[in-house]
Amino acid sequence: MIRQEIIKLTQKAVASAGFRTPATVRVEHPEGEGHGDYATSIALQLAKNFKLSPKNIAINLKSHILRTQSGLLEKVEVAEPGFINFFLSKEYLQKQVGEILKQKENFGRLKIGKNKKVQVEFISANPTGPLTVGNARGGPLGDVLANVLEKAGYKVSREYYVNDTGRQIELLKDSLAGKDGYKNPYVDELKKNKVKDIKEAVKFIVAKIKQTTERMNIKFDQWFYESELHRKKEIDQVIGFLKKQGLVYEKEGAQWFKSSKYGDERDRVIIKADGSKTYLAGDMAYHRYKFEKKKFAKAINVWGADHYGDVPGLQAGVEALGHKGRLDFILLQFVTLIEGGKGLKMSKRQGIYVSMDELLDAVGSDVARFFFLQKSANTHLNFDLSLAKEQSDKNPVYYAQYAHARICSILKKSQIPNPKSQNLKLLNHSSELNLVKQLIRFPEAVEDIAKDYQVQRLPQYAMDLATAFHQFYRDCRVISENKKLTQARIGLVLAAKIILKNSLFLMGISAPEKM
Repeated sequence: MIRQEIIKLTQKAVASAGFRTPATVRVEHPEGEGHGDYATSIALQLAKNFKLSPKNIAINLKSHILRTQSGLLEKVEVAEPGFINFFLSKEYLQKQVGEILKQKENFGRLKIGKNKKVQVEFISANPTGPLTVGNARGGPLGDVLANVLEKAGYKVSREYYVNDTGRQIELLKDSLAGKDGYKNPYVDELKKNKVKDIKEAVKFIVAKIKQTTERMNIKFDQWFYESELHRKKEIDQVIGFLKKQGLVYEKEGAQWFKSSKYGDERDRVIIKADGSKTYLAGDMAYHRYKFEKKKFAKAINVWGADHYGDVPGLQAGVEALGHKGRLDFILLQFVTLIEGGKGLKMSKRQGIYVSMDELLDAVGSDVARFFFLQKSANTHLNFDLSLAKEQSDKNPVYYAQYAHARICSILKKSQIPNPKSQNLKLLNHSSELNLVKQLIRFPEAVEDIAKDYQVQRLPQYAMDLATAFHQFYRDCRVISENKKLTQARIGLVLAAKIILKNSLFLMGISAPEKM
């Protein structure tokens, strides 16, 4: 990966210049033209510990970098107040096209995960009604994160946690008995068929949820039922463990976990005064199961922002059980569906919602997934239904998929059955080289998302790549009388197809050959 190569060059230069190499050397893409393809602020970082100006340190490092690099860089420049800008050589970029054609779908596959077991738990909506546009937002995010983690070398399991005990199930019972409770099509259907057994009702609703998730192109590796924790006395075992550790006390008839000992702002109830166990007790048992029985090195929970207050208690519980640092959270903000300039916030509890099936009927899985993925988890999502239905370049999904369809059309028209990495030295046009620069950023997107879970990078990358390809297509005639140049450009087009298809695949979105 090119960024790692530049980081290694920089680290060697720092050591050769006699400086102590920092634990982290950041190399990023600079903003604006003329600042190179990559840049580092390492000189500013080093200047804090030495009585030298950042610019002088940068000039010193530049000389060492130029001595050790071999064909990777065209030039290195120093910019105020001490940035080092790297410009990739044409020769290196040309060779990268051949590398993509050689590795094909394996280009961008990393080993940073070292085959560690990771679980991603997402959606996990209560089995009391249909998935809504609001609670299904975590579906594409969790699924795509799992795809990326697999690409980065982790062994990933996708899990749906079925909360089939507790207050929400009691409300479902009330609904089936004709009392106040949940009002939705599934409950109406259950009542119509005179289903009163709660287990049968949950089984029916979970089957419906599975149908919806499959329509979303999501397949879970496991559906874990909370009732199993109760049946196997897992929750009692966890509470017993906490008591032995002196981490439980009684107050006002309830039993409290000393979560404040582990950084929580307050202690938490684990057994209520009426003897019932809280969600926290169940969650602690569930995560003990994840780490000790399933042997996951890391668990990632994709939750709604309304569960923000539950995070500190569970993190404290996980630490008390001896698994500090192994649980990460992604908290999703709410969704507003917009059409014709008007919005409707999703609220299942208030009985105001649009089901995920209704949205899929309207726009399909590809569009729904792409739109859900475009915004970061901590950003409120305005889902523009009018734009989602549009079949034009204004629709980002259409724009990216059309680039892939155009690529397939070009390859078919070329009548070159097995394009190879021939005459790549003829790729000298700025639009050709810019396209290659976008292609080789794919592994960086995989690495960055695997580290910080910001999956919105992926749809943005696909858009940037599609833009670079459309610009290349506009500026460079692919099939011409010049056979050698045609061969080189067809090779570049095939490389673009490989990476764009890989990007869409990671997002769980189809790559059509015709549109």
